[in-house]
Amino acid sequence: MIVDMPDTNTSEVTKRIVQLRESNGVITMGRVLTLVVCTLDSSEAEHAIEAANEASREHPCRVVVLARGDREAATRLDAQIRVGGDAGAAEVIVLRLQGELVNHESSVVTPFLLPDTPVVAWWPRGAPEFPSKDSVGRLAGRRITDATFASDPQAAIKRRLQSYASGDTDLAWSRITYWRALLAAAMDEPPFESVDSVTVSGLRDEPALDMLAGWLAARLDCPVHRRTGPLRVELHRPTVSIAIERPQTGRTATLTRTGEPVQRIALARRETRDCLAEDLRRLDADETYAEALAGIEKVIYE
Repeated sequence: MIVDMPDTNTSEVTKRIVQLRESNGVITMGRVLTLVVCTLDSSEAEHAIEAANEASREHPCRVVVLARGDREAATRLDAQIRVGGDAGAAEVIVLRLQGELVNHESSVVTPFLLPDTPVVAWWPRGAPEFPSKDSVGRLAGRRITDATFASDPQAAIKRRLQSYASGDTDLAWSRITYWRALLAAAMDEPPFESVDSVTVSGLRDEPALDMLAGWLAARLDCPVHRRTGPLRVELHRPTVSIAIERPQTGRTATLTRTGEPVQRIALARRETRDCLAEDLRRLDADETYAEALAGIEKVIYE
């Protein structure tokens, strides 16, 4: 069910939610968190809602989408409520802001935060320079950015360390979860030698690879080289080299190890909805993410 409420206010939207709950049995019981999605415009909002709906099947929640409009236009709030099949396992409230309201996002969103539940803020694009100091970011215990869609993704992920606060994370980090698991498993086999050096190559504008390089630099304490080229990670030990390589748009990777047959492994690029669902599983600080950000400063860029 989708209910449109043009030129309205937060009080009227709240009342309408209560009416829907009473007349249709739509309830907020079982919602484990409030996900506030800060989008740049209405067109972007639909993509974010789709990802949030999929993630909500694992984490039932209330999704509040803030779609920024023209700051110079007359002040106006257009709302839309989505429940039932149009909202996955969530309850979606879309708030399209015009005029002065664009500068007061936290005031608009506050009435819709579920009581006694965690608040997570997500910026699919256009994340603030300091998420924890943003007006919406201050309401959230968990703040999710995505450097992948920044104008300069590599510069954006490098800046995350300067702006880091407990509770911050970036979807570039969860995009490499399977890569991290494969590399950890590959190193946990004989010979148990230290790693002399690492090479991480791929697209320059892929911040997930910068995160991967930073994680390896922080954990292995050896030279880590970041290059532009085929998507490949290679670890050099004194007697054995291990490499994982995958086509940029492929779904299957190859794992090669000195003196052993080539292995084929399923390793597709993770969708935004899967990364978002993973990040909603934990609401505490991610120390490993912070270590990987710090490790980026050790990476040798070539």
